[in-house]
Amino acid sequence: MPKTILTNVRCFAVAVDLTSQSNKIELSAEVEDKDVTNYGSQGWKDVIGGLGSAEISGEGQWEAGDPSRVDDASWAQFGGVGPWSISANNAAAVGDLAYFTQALRSSYKVGEAVGEVAPWSSTAKSSWPLVRGQFAHPPGTARTATGTGTALNLGAVTAGKRLHAVLHVLSAAGTTPSLTARVESAPDNTFAAPTTRLTFAAATAAGGQALRTTGTAITDSWWRIAWTITGTAPSFLFVAALGIQ
Repeated sequence: MPKTILTNVRCFAVAVDLTSQSNKIELSAEVEDKDVTNYGSQGWKDVIGGLGSAEISGEGQWEAGDPSRVDDASWAQFGGVGPWSISANNAAAVGDLAYFTQALRSSYKVGEAVGEVAPWSSTAKSSWPLVRGQFAHPPGTARTATGTGTALNLGAVTAGKRLHAVLHVLSAAGTTPSLTARVESAPDNTFAAPTTRLTFAAATAAGGQALRTTGTAITDSWWRIAWTITGTAPSFLFVAALGIQ
């Protein structure tokens, strides 16, 4: 990806697409440096990596009055942990770079001086590793029937690593709609005999979920999202991202 001007950063917070309500999204990650300096350190400080953490901060234009608006969503999520996914200045199409984690909505601020556009700002702090992966399902494609997503060559999962997956259900319509999404893997892109690695809980309304594998090695290198939809005239908008960390 070449140098870029930030014009299309996508931010998905649990069940809400904040893209059209935000004008600044920042993502930071750090690892604690722990001092292990000793008499063998030759007069130089010696450090090792401790605990890692990540933080998402955002701000934009305040809106309220619907669960998809930033004020309603922020109050509903405040103090809770859920999935967050950030695009790297792209449209969140399948295969686009994604950064995602589970995060605690830890702060929310509104208000400004008279005559100003009403702003908001908020912070979320990681409760999971920050994963650098790819979007596996785009936000703007409505699904009304059972299907499978596009295959992604994420590579094999080595022992001690995990395949992480997040699902943002942005909307659900119809009579008794139900969406059960799962993560499948295969040794090649034909998916002739896919293996289900993770299955999300059935979703009947907007919401967010995150899952990961156990840490055992998986030799399959191809991955995709698949889903089962039931109900009368069901329709779902959802976003998914996958990555190995």
